[in-house]
Amino acid sequence: MSALLEVQGLRVAYGGINAVKGIDLHVAAGELIALIGANGAGKTSALKAIAGVLAPAAGRIIYGGQDVTRQPSFRLVQQGLALVPEGRGIFPQLTVEENLQMGAYCRPNDASVHSDLEHVYGLFQRLFERRSQKAGTLSGGEQQMLAIGRALMSRPRLLLLDEPSMGLAPMMVQKIFETVVQVARDGVTTLLVEQNALLALQVSQRAYVLEGGVITLQGQASDLLKDSKVRQAYLGE
Repeated sequence: MSALLEVQGLRVAYGGINAVKGIDLHVAAGELIALIGANGAGKTSALKAIAGVLAPAAGRIIYGGQDVTRQPSFRLVQQGLALVPEGRGIFPQLTVEENLQMGAYCRPNDASVHSDLEHVYGLFQRLFERRSQKAGTLSGGEQQMLAIGRALMSRPRLLLLDEPSMGLAPMMVQKIFETVVQVARDGVTTLLVEQNALLALQVSQRAYVLEGGVITLQGQASDLLKDSKVRQAYLGE
């Protein structure tokens, strides 16, 4: 499989603090890849740099064979790279349906947008039931569904998910991860950043472990699940 995303020597800095210290990773078309690590490891910083939200201090980001290192996020969305940010970032005063339509802002207003809206409602029945409700009145889990649905409305080739399980009840986490798996099966290449290492490794094909801004382990997710260091550090064993 050809690489849809290649990250080469990526560094992200805040003032004098290096949050990401020269990491390399790649995601092949069709893969579901996990980036796991403790809080403060640099996962969100890496994802924001890939999505064009943060300017990297060094390194290259190759997407679809093109160097997009300095491209702004809205240009990347137009090219099929969508981020579901940590904290969801929904528009609280807009309705559920208006939020979803915002996800399709870069697309022509044609029949395919309506078709994709129906697809998102099929994935998330709760969003359909609450489509006329203001997004700010939704529960945390429903807002996470909305954030994922909004990203899907841009028809991404590459979906970046930042901590989708954060702060959610176990039943809602299960629903979110079932949807992540379904989206990947539908052909959307996915890079998942997640603190819940067990869940992330269970649904992913490959994974990277980020510690202190450096990738310390990488490999097949099934192998990392058996790794003693991973089990001790992230699975509580």
